[in-house]
Amino acid sequence: MEFPQGSHFQIHVHIENMPPENPEPLVTEAIHNYFEYKALLTQRNLRLLLLEGRTSLLIGLSFLALCLLGAGMLPNAANDTFLRVLKESLTISGWVAMWHPIQIFLYDWWPLVRRGRIYKHLQQASVHVRPGKRQHA
Repeated sequence: MEFPQGSHFQIHVHIENMPPENPEPLVTEAIHNYFEYKALLTQRNLRLLLLEGRTSLLIGLSFLALCLLGAGMLPNAANDTFLRVLKESLTISGWVAMWHPIQIFLYDWWPLVRRGRIYKHLQQASVHVRPGKRQHA
């Protein structure tokens, strides 16, 4: 995930005991299919997250409206500490209910989009199969 979004990838697979037939087409297909599957799962997770966000937003807005209505119905008794605390508690509780949908729509969706793009690029990566063990740099 640390690569820039527009990165183009090359995947090098080192096989110690090479089979008699060239394994590169099979390995390439397997790797491309794997990352296609991962991109599909990420897209599905994004769709589910946005559905959860819309549901949470509907619940949060409804609860916020009820809390603000309830706070508005309380009398403005400047000297009654209990009523002031209750009114502020209702207002704060209503806004706290909006925390989750706001988090989804501001922060949680874009890492999934980024991951999906990287999987798409990995799905199109050029794959090279080489005999022998990987040489450490």
